[in-house]
Amino acid sequence: MKNLMSKGKNQTALVTGTSSGFGLLISIELAKRGFNVVAGMRRPEASAPLMKAANLAGVAERISVIEMDITKEDQVIAAVEQTAVRFGTLDVLVNNAGGVWGGFTEEVPLSLWREQMETNFIGNVCVTQAVLPLMRKQGSGVIIQMSSISGVVGFPGFGPYAASKFALEGFSECLALEVKPFGIDVVLVEPGSYGTDIWEKGFAGMQAPPNSPYRSMLESVLAYARSSASSSGNPQEVADLIGDIACSSRRRFRYMLPRSTVWTAFGRKWLPDRWFRRLLMSTLQRK
Repeated sequence: MKNLMSKGKNQTALVTGTSSGFGLLISIELAKRGFNVVAGMRRPEASAPLMKAANLAGVAERISVIEMDITKEDQVIAAVEQTAVRFGTLDVLVNNAGGVWGGFTEEVPLSLWREQMETNFIGNVCVTQAVLPLMRKQGSGVIIQMSSISGVVGFPGFGPYAASKFALEGFSECLALEVKPFGIDVVLVEPGSYGTDIWEKGFAGMQAPPNSPYRSMLESVLAYARSSASSSGNPQEVADLIGDIACSSRRRFRYMLPRSTVWTAFGRKWLPDRWFRRLLMSTLQRK
């Protein structure tokens, strides 16, 4: 780990969605490993939790908060330009910003489908486009895409979220092939439902009308998701993984955690679809 800890020295990382959850933990972890961290967030006035954690970790001087709503192209371009002027390079991009919108397809307004795709997919494309010229000119860089088990397996009630993550996965596969000749790595990280506030916010918005024919199934899905989030382990595991990826010279394209998520993806890949779906619905009903 000593070698990994030293590799971030004097390098720069841009992390999006850093006011809480994975983004906050990733920012602190990268700063601890020596990176200059540019912490993007929609509302810089919400940076108090991040900077409190940074002070406690003794890395506040390595973290710079910047206004960055990934759905606003002008803000994204300005943030990347400021990063380039201040630090000269951009070595790591962590596309972490996003949200969870859910509900059953028949009952989710099209406006929410559009908002989900704009945030979790188009926004990430926007940030990636902005950093690529800088990484390409310097001949190096790593783009870490925060996907999800929902980018591999579609769960009932998570149609908008899964669609956005499946889109991110396909985009990342294309991107990895396009930028490899320029010394740029693309990495997908697919966590399960760790207990971060993104899930609590998502659960709060997933409601069915009292007379909905999907109400019973939605309640089962939410119970399963909450149980998974509370038992998946410490979200710091994800931040530690991102730190290892950022500091490594040999990276895989895809990482998945925790172990339960790996087994779910394994079943999805190797079991016949009919068997897997039957197993999945049985598991949801037990919860």
